[in-house]
Amino acid sequence: MTGLSHRFTADSVGRALDLVGERWSLLILRETFFGVRRYGEFARNLAIPRPTLSARLKTLVDAGVLDRVDPVPEYVLTPAGRELFGAVVTLMQWGDRYLAGPEGPPIRLRHKDCGELADAVVACRHCGGEIATDRVTPEPGPGFR
Repeated sequence: MTGLSHRFTADSVGRALDLVGERWSLLILRETFFGVRRYGEFARNLAIPRPTLSARLKTLVDAGVLDRVDPVPEYVLTPAGRELFGAVVTLMQWGDRYLAGPEGPPIRLRHKDCGELADAVVACRHCGGEIATDRVTPEPGPGFR
């Protein structure tokens, strides 16, 4: 990886983790993917301290991941927030595979189109081939420094 072996100064993974890489932020996103919209529901479902919840919701709204909709405050996913679904599903699937107890995963996702249990993969939008560490080559992009 000549030319890319140093750490990036503007790494997209690092920037994304600065925003959503903290436990509560990801759990708030998980809840929104499954229909939670109101502050009290987040607090109840997550047993999260209210000051922490307020701070995380503000951060996600300020970053454009969630919108706060009034008059009764609800938090809804923006297009940017909906795009994080794949990342959360991938983490969930990894946890199901390597961290679930002997009884198995606590939640399964059924694909509405085919009726089968969803088995998410990261695939190339152009050819449909699976994207894995041995099937990609990193190269400098337009924001490379």
